[in-house]
Amino acid sequence: MSKGTLRIVFTGEDLARVRIAGRADMMWEMALSLHILQRPGGVRALSGWRRQARADLAEAGLLKPVREQLVQLVPLGAYFPDFLTPYESMNGFRQGLDVLTDTPSARVRHEVDQLRRHAPVPATLDDLARGNRRSIRGLARLSERYCQVAFGSRRTDMEDTLGRERARLTRLLTDQGVEAMLASLGPSMRWRPPVLEADYAPGRYEIHLQGRGLTLIPSYFGRFTPVAMADVSLPPVLVFPIPHETPDPDPDDALPDLLGATRARVLRCIAATTGCTTSELARRTGASLSSASAHAQVLQRAGLVTSTRHANMVIHQITRLGVGLLHRRQ
Repeated sequence: MSKGTLRIVFTGEDLARVRIAGRADMMWEMALSLHILQRPGGVRALSGWRRQARADLAEAGLLKPVREQLVQLVPLGAYFPDFLTPYESMNGFRQGLDVLTDTPSARVRHEVDQLRRHAPVPATLDDLARGNRRSIRGLARLSERYCQVAFGSRRTDMEDTLGRERARLTRLLTDQGVEAMLASLGPSMRWRPPVLEADYAPGRYEIHLQGRGLTLIPSYFGRFTPVAMADVSLPPVLVFPIPHETPDPDPDDALPDLLGATRARVLRCIAATTGCTTSELARRTGASLSSASAHAQVLQRAGLVTSTRHANMVIHQITRLGVGLLHRRQ
């Protein structure tokens, strides 16, 4: 499927109202993880999670209802209903579930009708498509159980990974300002003042913030392109994928044999950020501070990373040669 473009147009007031979500948004993680479950291969960092989640869902008796309901509502494509990812879920999973439960029937009917333009809606969703209140409540309960079971094996890693990304964005915002932070959001997004442009679903979409600001939501399970609400009248959010520092082991991965396990882990950690200090390397890889520094120095001498001193910190960044080495093994 070819990619399109999303353009988010800022005013000066919008730049002052950019917000970083303060916690994992479980409703968005649910929706985007369902894409991972549907896409065989292609997401190495989460292939182990996909196998484990299917086994755990089957053991809990949830695999069939998840396939018949949740998966059908979130097909791989250009659209899924906005009511599945309420804005209020940023304030906590329970609040998101409560808002989903209370979604007006008319809105559910309208958004399921929108879904029909992009994908078949099976008979298992007929009651929901009619806005049946019992079906809406049942969907909220299924969503809760899905997240409890499917995320169980990754909840700690999810929280840690998203916490590091929020800390990185906050540090950039504090030290260099909002435009530097927007420019750091990753290769799928480009800050071209006053527009943030992102790879997107097929087509060309444009959101004018018009003073409403924008909430940035890093996503653990968002692995493909950034996502926004389909209804541009809703509070503007941008959900974007972040790098995974510890992908599932690959039996064909020769990088640890080439560099050593710790040094390979250090290289991947640097590659997963836009700039990583030595103390961050030590914390994320489990190495001592002196060991992390020594490994980074070896990688620098080999031309795989650069190391630049800023005040009392050394910032490590991957080079093109380092990126090429990582990509060559994929």
